[in-house]
Amino acid sequence: MTPIRWFLSLVFIIQMYLAMAVIAVVFAPWALVSRHGARVACKTFCRWVIFSLRVLTGLKSEVRGTPPAGEALIAAKHQSFLDIILIFNAVPAGKFIMKRELMFAPFLGQYALRIGCVPVDRGKRGAAIARMKADVAAGAAEPGQLIIYPQGTRVAPGATKAYKVGTGLLYEQLAQPCHPVAANVGLFWPKRGILRKPGLAVVEFLDPIAPGLPVAEFMTRLESKVEDHSNRLMAEAGFKA
Repeated sequence: MTPIRWFLSLVFIIQMYLAMAVIAVVFAPWALVSRHGARVACKTFCRWVIFSLRVLTGLKSEVRGTPPAGEALIAAKHQSFLDIILIFNAVPAGKFIMKRELMFAPFLGQYALRIGCVPVDRGKRGAAIARMKADVAAGAAEPGQLIIYPQGTRVAPGATKAYKVGTGLLYEQLAQPCHPVAANVGLFWPKRGILRKPGLAVVEFLDPIAPGLPVAEFMTRLESKVEDHSNRLMAEAGFKA
């Protein structure tokens, strides 16, 4: 790690959060009266992050596969904030299952709620799942792509974490196609730390899983697809577990 690369990564992080604040304030009047305005603000921020990340750190990004345009469930690998940005920017009306604590994050929390994200209290497992299903059902009239991270948190490359059954229960409840998404972004934008490494960060939309499978079979198929393709993307970038 060279000092200049670390410094430019720090500059990127600082300007990213400044840009978040500026965009949030500028778009606030439109976002307050229109959910579309809130989405435009969020996509503007995503595009700025993608652009400034490439210019300042040399980290390019790519979205592969075919993102869904209609109503769908998206179940994605989660390695860093970058996969959130790339996935949201790739779909027309994304909304996330998110940790309830994020509701109180300045700017981010307010806009997340405005675009239809569903906050989940990660308390007792059964209560959390029931609340998540109820909240999703309550927002079912608002079309879009519901994005969930089946492992429930960021998982570093090479690390393992079980897939949670809540994704399968949502798949069963919604009766919509589920689009798995693989990623290698954690190799370049880590879960923690300042350094952003140059390279090609990829998220890949895989062939959808049709509705109607038993939950257990769906979960097995989902985990296999996401993990196998994520491992391939990471190997392509030179990562060896």
